[in-house]
Amino acid sequence: MTKKDIRILAFESSCDETSTAVIKNGREIESLIVATQIKSHQRFGGVVPEVASRHHIEVITQITKEALAEAHTSWKDIDAIAVTYGPGLVGALLIGVSAAKAASMATGLPLIGVDHIMGHIMAAQLKDEIEYPALALQVSGGHTEIVLIKDPIHFEIIGDTRDDAAGEAYDKIGRVLGVNYPAGKTIDEWAHKGQDTFHFPRAMMEDDDYDFSFSGLKSAFINTCHHADQIHEKLDKYDLAASFQASVVDVLSHKTIRAIKEYKPKTFILGGGVAANRGLRERLSKEIEQLPADIKPKVILPDLKLCGDNAAMIGAAAYNLYQAGIFSDEHLNADPSLELPYAERMLQ
Repeated sequence: MTKKDIRILAFESSCDETSTAVIKNGREIESLIVATQIKSHQRFGGVVPEVASRHHIEVITQITKEALAEAHTSWKDIDAIAVTYGPGLVGALLIGVSAAKAASMATGLPLIGVDHIMGHIMAAQLKDEIEYPALALQVSGGHTEIVLIKDPIHFEIIGDTRDDAAGEAYDKIGRVLGVNYPAGKTIDEWAHKGQDTFHFPRAMMEDDDYDFSFSGLKSAFINTCHHADQIHEKLDKYDLAASFQASVVDVLSHKTIRAIKEYKPKTFILGGGVAANRGLRERLSKEIEQLPADIKPKVILPDLKLCGDNAAMIGAAAYNLYQAGIFSDEHLNADPSLELPYAERMLQ
């Protein structure tokens, strides 16, 4: 007997991207629509929550229709509806959760609430098969974490940021350099044109744990630039970018490689918006390649279009929950401070 295909319609609205997607069997993207708000927020130098929520309201119905049309499907072809319910901006999350709950109630289709970070990690599933146990470095504007993944639904954070996330630090130093939000891509490009001449601090790199701290690096960078302004010294923007990125990449790669040596995962996954950073991708790939064969994991770097917030990754994660029989009900609500581990909480 031919196994029935499972199609999930997914919603993502945790920050400043409104996205819908139809995912087949947790591996195939049949459609992916992303309505970006970057231009609306650039003039403010960052995301304004109220503005983000209004934009989500304006487009979410239309892009739902577009996702179904692009996938050549109708509601009768959909098996479940998935949505990010945290972490993120509470107003933005509520738009997606409300849309998904309305669709679930109107169609009778089961509802699956998905952790945003779980989604970023499961974007890897859309590129290649994940062999478990796996280890993920999740790096974005709001989160910097090392996550141990026991199986498709069990996640354990073994390292977290104690203050600024790496992506947040990129945006903050970008403002000092006059780079429009989001600053990560430009800083990465500049870094490849400069040299690490400033030797900024590598906080907590030699600590025994897997936690991170980037506030000291951010302060050191800003103080260097402010001091130069006061004495009318012009600093090379490419060297500044290269020095900043070298510090971030050194810390992230050092702790990740140490975690791989300790936990010996079969797969390593890089996830989150900063996973699009060329310097980080190159460094981790190189260092993992140099590991002994008996502990060298398979490496999955998500496609660049799946590094940012998108509904495809939510659909991929939701498929795993669907297979495990983990569903949400009409009481599902936005949780802006949601944290992994996931499955243990949902099964309580």
